[in-house]
Amino acid sequence: MSASVKSLLSTLTARGPHEVLRGNLGIAGQPGVVFTPAKGLNLPAVAFAHGWLAGAANYRRTLEHLASWGFVAAAPDTERGPIPSHLNLATDLLTTLDICTGVRLGIGDISVHPDKLALAGHGMGAGAAVIAASQREVAAVAALYPSPTAPSGEALAPSIDAPALILGGADINSVSSNAVPLGAAWGGPAVLRSVDKASHNGMVEGRRALAALGAGKHEAKTERVTRGLLVGFLNYTVLGDKKYKPFADPEALIPHTQIVDPEAVEEEPEQPQKLPVLQLIQALRK
Repeated sequence: MSASVKSLLSTLTARGPHEVLRGNLGIAGQPGVVFTPAKGLNLPAVAFAHGWLAGAANYRRTLEHLASWGFVAAAPDTERGPIPSHLNLATDLLTTLDICTGVRLGIGDISVHPDKLALAGHGMGAGAAVIAASQREVAAVAALYPSPTAPSGEALAPSIDAPALILGGADINSVSSNAVPLGAAWGGPAVLRSVDKASHNGMVEGRRALAALGAGKHEAKTERVTRGLLVGFLNYTVLGDKKYKPFADPEALIPHTQIVDPEAVEEEPEQPQKLPVLQLIQALRK
């Protein structure tokens, strides 16, 4: 592991150099939020989808972090109930990208380049990002601790050519994660990593009340490492900055992560789950 990669990750986990502004997507007809650098033309943009029983507010620091590194980061705030539509959330992601590229942001001095777009999400939102990427060409996709969706992400993945970052936690082989089959099925270049000591919902802010349902508590280290990996990946795949190439290299050694070979992972015997509610809801929706 090179010292430069360690240094880069340390830098990327800290706030970037840009002042950050916050806006309301609802003004353009889409419930949600947008965070931007204070100024800039032809900026890159990321549309981010939230996880189950969460909303855009649960990812505020992640969105602000992206904006501080020069990305317009926008998140629809829909499908927050117990029986969400993954297809509708994917549609809202695409609408969010349309707003970012079609509307001048800030006081008119912030714009997005139509060829510098990425889709990202957490949990079911990662699956929504995959669904959206199967419908529109983007520069990159980031599936952070993805969960099964309907339609399934792994069924759509072979048709997607965009490079992907797929992250899982220590529970990467559990039934609540489809990171491994998603990585195995991905059509374009894909990086599949597990984050050390991370749980599936560790990056979510303010979900402590759901710990009794097995949703887990916020993990500050998981959030920081995930943000650094995400920014590094986007800097290379969307902006083409070769300094960050290791973050898009499936064989690069990066601190606090383990390389996962999706073809070599053996399925473990199914264990009793703390959160059967999600699987029950998904079964009822089919």
